[in-house]
Amino acid sequence: MSNSYYSDERGIQMMIYLMKKHGIKRVIASPGATNVIFVTSLQNDPYFEMYSVVDERSAAYLACGLAEETGEPVAITCTGATSSRNYLPGLTEAFYRKIPVLAITAAQHETRIGQLTPQMLDRRSQLNDIVKMSVQVPKIQSAEDEWGYGVKINDALLELRKDGGGPVHINLTTSYSKDYSVKEIKPVPVIHRYTYDDALPEINADQVAIFIGAHSVFTPETTAAIEAFCERYNGVVWCDRTSNYHGKYRVFPSIVCGQDVYESPLKKPDLMIHIGEVSGAYLKISPKNVWRVSPDGCVRDYFRKLSNVFEMSDLFFFKSYAGKRDGKNTAYYEKWKQECSRIRAGIPELPFSNLWIAQHTIDKIPEGAVLHVGILNSLRAWNMFEGPEGMRSYCNTGGFGIDGNTSTLIGASLANPEKLYFGIVGDLSFFYDMNSLGIRHIGKNIRLMVVNNGRGTEFRNYSHSAAHLGEKADEYVAAAGHYGNKNPALIRDYAKALGYTYLSATNKEEYLQAVDQFVNPQIGDRMMVFEVFTDTEDESNALRMINHIEKSAKSSLQQQTKQFAKSFLGKQGLKMAKSLIKK
Repeated sequence: MSNSYYSDERGIQMMIYLMKKHGIKRVIASPGATNVIFVTSLQNDPYFEMYSVVDERSAAYLACGLAEETGEPVAITCTGATSSRNYLPGLTEAFYRKIPVLAITAAQHETRIGQLTPQMLDRRSQLNDIVKMSVQVPKIQSAEDEWGYGVKINDALLELRKDGGGPVHINLTTSYSKDYSVKEIKPVPVIHRYTYDDALPEINADQVAIFIGAHSVFTPETTAAIEAFCERYNGVVWCDRTSNYHGKYRVFPSIVCGQDVYESPLKKPDLMIHIGEVSGAYLKISPKNVWRVSPDGCVRDYFRKLSNVFEMSDLFFFKSYAGKRDGKNTAYYEKWKQECSRIRAGIPELPFSNLWIAQHTIDKIPEGAVLHVGILNSLRAWNMFEGPEGMRSYCNTGGFGIDGNTSTLIGASLANPEKLYFGIVGDLSFFYDMNSLGIRHIGKNIRLMVVNNGRGTEFRNYSHSAAHLGEKADEYVAAAGHYGNKNPALIRDYAKALGYTYLSATNKEEYLQAVDQFVNPQIGDRMMVFEVFTDTEDESNALRMINHIEKSAKSSLQQQTKQFAKSFLGKQGLKMAKSLIKK
């Protein structure tokens, strides 16, 4: 076939590119129509060592022998229909012997499943002891597809060697393109995995950030290792309310990263080390490269710049790297510390809101107390401020629901009856979980604050995707008007009937009069409920104000130009001007 190179199908290109980067060069191909495009592209690349086997059952067993003998993964590929079913005996053998066999089955578009389409089988589910992982790769049609399925292919290829190895399945969709004109495949990000036994890669970065998502409390040894790492590599530790890191070089970057018209140059470190689990900070950051460290060794590419996964403990990773270098450089941290302080110093007088409450309360939380915040408004508000040193904080960011925030707080409080546990939740979250207050095991060490604005105020914030609905969002999206519609007696009577102390506030003056009792470090004789009534417009305005503290010269000019154009041309004129510019 003259002038034949790679297929123009991007999914096939990505598969081939990543196979080469992961060192998979031996391929056993079985004949068929659906895998023609993939096989042709493979045979046009001299990198691959290819074998032809008609019987797929034999091909799978052949791969077992070849992979076991060479110690390297071997790929097998077949067409649609029942061909892939014939892989089952050989893949079963590979599964129980942990042999790295990569089964790449070719498929038509998934929508044809169940539509009486000839040679179209459903490969979306696998038997338990056939492969370690099965990945579906559809036709790549967008940048989102390319990133997402690039990560999935990387993950599948890494799984071939993980935990002793074993077989993996990739179902690769084709559109039967006959265009083989692509001479060079556009690169695909490659992800590598390192374990305790591997030689670790060098860090060649001027500025390094450690981002910690939800995390259990760090041991003193791990904290010391992180501190040493930061000193050796000019590092800073980015935290949110749930990070639970209390060592040196910690900053809470939300107030900097949340600025709408200011792009801090500090948000773009050369390397970011990602540890911990799901974060609710929604940081707008742009690391140039990301390394993920976790004992599970799983591929997690939230920031879309992942290049390395380290299957090891935080302690081992940071201690290993800290031991590789001498000296001390904390310039990056000092810049972050100054940036956060400068922007926080510019906070104007905020309206009475969750943000104002956090600002005027977090430093009053007694030493040794534990804080639980609800998602999402409370978590964001309390992320803006650092709070007292050593305060542990938690939030249900794993499932990210409003349904169990108070129950989680109560459960935590049972472990240490002599320690104070504070909870900050919104009204919808409270009413969703209000039955938990009737549990007879509740102790005296709970202080629960309910920020009651009569709706899911998140959906009324200026920055939310539902903001364009205005007050109409209250009907169904923000679910306003339920649970007494801010009736001042409802929670009060419920709390008192259960024997709890009840406090309330409707403005700043009332709040400041009551808050000292709420944060009293002495455990009283009963649980305390503090209901704070805020207005959704004030909540949105407070968020807007804190997100517009800092303005860069460029951003300010853009905003001024936009406002001038809007006032001069009007909305329709501005829309027309934009359409003409695009043309």
